[in-house]
Amino acid sequence: MKAAVYYGPEQIRATNIPDAAIKHDHEMLVKVTATSLCGSDLHLYRGALDPIMEKGKSQTGHELIGEVLDVGSSVGKFRKGDRVSVAYNCSCGSCYMCKVGQTAHCETTQKAVYGFGVPFGNLNGTHAEAMTIPHADGHAMKVPKDIPDAAALTLSCNLPSAVIANRLADIQPGEAVALVGCGPTGLMSLDIALMRGPGRVIAIDKVPHRLAAARAKGALTIDASDPGWKDKALAASDGRGFDKVIEVVGHAETLQMCLELVRPGGTVAAIGVFTQDTFNLNLADVFLRDITLHMNGFANVQPVMWESLRLMERGVIKPEQYFSHTYALQDIDKAYATFHHKSDGAMKMLVRP
Repeated sequence: MKAAVYYGPEQIRATNIPDAAIKHDHEMLVKVTATSLCGSDLHLYRGALDPIMEKGKSQTGHELIGEVLDVGSSVGKFRKGDRVSVAYNCSCGSCYMCKVGQTAHCETTQKAVYGFGVPFGNLNGTHAEAMTIPHADGHAMKVPKDIPDAAALTLSCNLPSAVIANRLADIQPGEAVALVGCGPTGLMSLDIALMRGPGRVIAIDKVPHRLAAARAKGALTIDASDPGWKDKALAASDGRGFDKVIEVVGHAETLQMCLELVRPGGTVAAIGVFTQDTFNLNLADVFLRDITLHMNGFANVQPVMWESLRLMERGVIKPEQYFSHTYALQDIDKAYATFHHKSDGAMKMLVRP
């Protein structure tokens, strides 16, 4: 079967690998009907995790909508023909950490993530014609057929992460809110934030078409490549800083931006995926300004998948609007390049095996 495999920085391409197959009774075999690229996949593409990837073998992809082909003997929630999605991280659903809602820290799977190499469980990826889902009962879910494939794909990661960002930020009516990062997850975070009745909202990014999307929703937009971005942003908060700041990028630079934007006593909810191992956090500043800082890039999405599905079913959020391109699996290298360079109005890539 065909699957996307990591060969090195900016070298992810489709190749033939052995067919996926059930090896344990807790697994199910799924035909991938559609998959997609996530901003965190770009860390792989850029080579940020190159030392821990097994070149020529590590598969990629962690967002799925598919059809069950077969189930292991201990799988009780699913049967052949079911339409399913899966949380990006594999969790058993029964260990202590899963029971308390910290599914990304599952004690059984040891933080296993689909399509992220040996240190993250060496699992297969969703960028494939088919895949196996270990501990299927613990973190997969059925998806109604009336949910479009593009929307359903965001259940694996994007939409639950946007819900989590808003829970952490806890935006109150009338507050001033800043969003740093206007990619698909950022824009979904903005969709939810706007429903909470903020008084002022700004969105910061460097990509013109993403800023335009945020502006169309009613946010004041600021180009971070403008040397005067900070002064413009703070002016929108009457100079005191923002009550709540949501970060959806995952770079030290953008986290620092958030800390410079938040007011004393304010909250930063950082859900970007950070791969840098150090950050010069000014502890005295955070302490003296009473800043609440939430880091949640390794998000516990499984407990939030049902709520995210409900948002779709009731028409509150329509994630399909954020898909700009469709590629065949054999052209996954082109999908990555388009997404990486944000060319041709790129937002989110839908990939069909």
